Amino acid sequence: MHLSVEEKIRSVFSEFEEIEKAVLFGSRAKGNYKTGSDIDITLFGKNLKLTTVYKVLDKLDELYLPYTFDLSIYGKIDNPDLKEHIARVGKIFYQKNRDGSQDK
Repeated sequence: MHLSVEEKIRSVFSEFEEIEKAVLFGSRAKGNYKTGSDIDITLFGKNLKLTTVYKVLDKLDELYLPYTFDLSIYGKIDNPDLKEHIARVGKIFYQKNRDGSQDK
């Protein structure tokens, strides 16, 4: 069975218990991306740390996808304009259910 690119990325997020939700934003969420545009995703979770982000990036890199990822932790974003942008155009890409299973 071949997994889609989205399923491969979601499976990486599901490996990390502390990731409760991942929201796609930026040009990929708006649909006006160009070839070579990165994939902007912000992560939600109570115990998320920068070390987790680095581990996720390593796992994503192992997928050998033709994309670069820009990951952030929503709770650590200080820029109110960026938070507003995420609220306005962000699309839930991954969400863990209360029982720990994957929603999307």
